[in-house]
Amino acid sequence: MTDGRGGDENYRTLNGYREAERRAITPSMEDYLEMIARLSENGEPVRVGVLARKLHVTPSSASKMIAHLAENGCVYTERYGYITLTEYGRSMGVFLVRRHGIIHRFFCLLNGSEEELTQTEKVEHFIEPHTLAAMERFLDRFAK
Repeated sequence: MTDGRGGDENYRTLNGYREAERRAITPSMEDYLEMIARLSENGEPVRVGVLARKLHVTPSSASKMIAHLAENGCVYTERYGYITLTEYGRSMGVFLVRRHGIIHRFFCLLNGSEEELTQTEKVEHFIEPHTLAAMERFLDRFAK
């Protein structure tokens, strides 16, 4: 713990923490993977145009991100704009959907509301796995 006077050398800016982590999958990539996982729950491939509409981006932006996801082994791309999750992409997508649900439920409970999408979207990329697990344990205990 620090004394609050700024003497701790571990403090960084948000970008500094991001740089220190150097994750291969960026928060934007996570958003795409989460949405692809949601759209492909029935096992069918997702079209780029549908993905772009759901994320409120242009089809060309979605195509560029899909290329990055393919380079990182998360998706397969097929002719005519079809996107299919790889096994790695599917496991990431399942985790991201689950993470989103836990955080959303936590904020709804905390704030006494039924809709905390905006806040969830803003913080979900920065929650550490141990904090997510603690949130889930809290929600499970509170539900009993």
